[in-house]
Amino acid sequence: MTQKDNSLYELEHAPVGSLLWKYSIPAIVGIVVMSLYNVVDRIFIGQGVGPDAIAGLAITFPVMNLTTALGVLIGGGAAARISIVLGQNNKPLAFKILGNSLVMTLIFGVAYLSVFAAFMDPILLAFGASERTLPYARDFMLYIMPGLLATNLCYSFNNIMRASGYPTKAMVTMFIGAGVNVILAPIFIFVLGWGIKGAAIATDIAMTVSMVFVMSHFYSTKSELHFKRGIYRLNPHILMAIMSIGAAPFFVNVAGCVINAIVNNTLYRYGGDSAVAAMGIFTTFTQLLVMIMIGVCQGMQPIVGYNFGARQFQRLNRAYWISVVCSTVICTLGTALCHLCPEAIARAFTTDDALIHATANSLRITTTMFWMAGFQIVSTNFFQSLGYAGKSIFMSLTRQVIFIIPMLLILPPHFGLDGVWAAFPTADTMATVVTIILVISQFRQLHRLEHPTE
Repeated sequence: MTQKDNSLYELEHAPVGSLLWKYSIPAIVGIVVMSLYNVVDRIFIGQGVGPDAIAGLAITFPVMNLTTALGVLIGGGAAARISIVLGQNNKPLAFKILGNSLVMTLIFGVAYLSVFAAFMDPILLAFGASERTLPYARDFMLYIMPGLLATNLCYSFNNIMRASGYPTKAMVTMFIGAGVNVILAPIFIFVLGWGIKGAAIATDIAMTVSMVFVMSHFYSTKSELHFKRGIYRLNPHILMAIMSIGAAPFFVNVAGCVINAIVNNTLYRYGGDSAVAAMGIFTTFTQLLVMIMIGVCQGMQPIVGYNFGARQFQRLNRAYWISVVCSTVICTLGTALCHLCPEAIARAFTTDDALIHATANSLRITTTMFWMAGFQIVSTNFFQSLGYAGKSIFMSLTRQVIFIIPMLLILPPHFGLDGVWAAFPTADTMATVVTIILVISQFRQLHRLEHPTE
């Protein structure tokens, strides 16, 4: 058995626990390392430039989420679809998915960069920028934009690399870029005195290096899937199959853009720029925890997708529940940190006493029910891995839109700034109830597929 065949054989036959460990650990390490791009930038900016710069950077989060959304629309959908078709032993279709993904990533990237370039200030103002924070947000976006296409190519094809049987190599991709960023960011910000634009330039260079590494994998004929002639012609059926699955994480990130804009504007109304800056620190810390859980989900995805295609339902059930337990432990530990030492978390990003106090208060309130988030995230990715786009999209939107927006309208008029923060745990609780109902229904459906005569 060749190494190529073995990487697929183990998805169907290796023990699920050890297999999930093999796929999740590289994914977790890789995605956490990649998250250090943002964490490192925000720590250096907060310590080296000031609280207004942190607030300005927070304004760019929705724009960056939109960039991620367009990337995962193709990359996330392609990774899940490739796992399923490989489980069905349909490798020619997997090659065509790979080629179509490259073409669409390039098309989408050029389109959204053109829009950002043409309407940068109006977009940033809509997302909550003030006169004080707009210059910082504009500087960061102006210099980060050249690297966004490289970011999309890196993220999208790193997911496909993992889904096609190369989890360790996918992790190495993240290490390479993060290492470059950690070295360059302090040099550009402190030594050269470039401030917030220095952080953006360092990220651009780092993401380009990572993109070159991950794309070189797909140019090698030694890879399970690789670029070759005849796979780039756009096929409407393939594109719909990719985007129907990728639509779930796409809508998650688009919803995140909408929510960030609403939250930033609401925070500015009730707490000013310091509240927006506190939101930036809160988002940075909780995103790091979420990224760890996304790493678990990325390890789960090829196992679930492949075994669903191969109709090995017991194996995908086990992969799901192990992932739920792991993610719940991560969320619980994160919640404990936010309640036991919120000031220490805030001090990592700023030396401003008022901002430290505001951030500590936000962390205590917003993470009250955060321990539930792991179950929601894994379940949403589980439906995506099965190809059930509608359910995955609905679950994605329950917390992000359906529940949190009404809470942002109801609670702040009665409780002020604390009401904005309280919208998050309230939405978490409601979304968890919906998730339980949908998961029970899904496992009943899988049971009927496995035992059709019962």
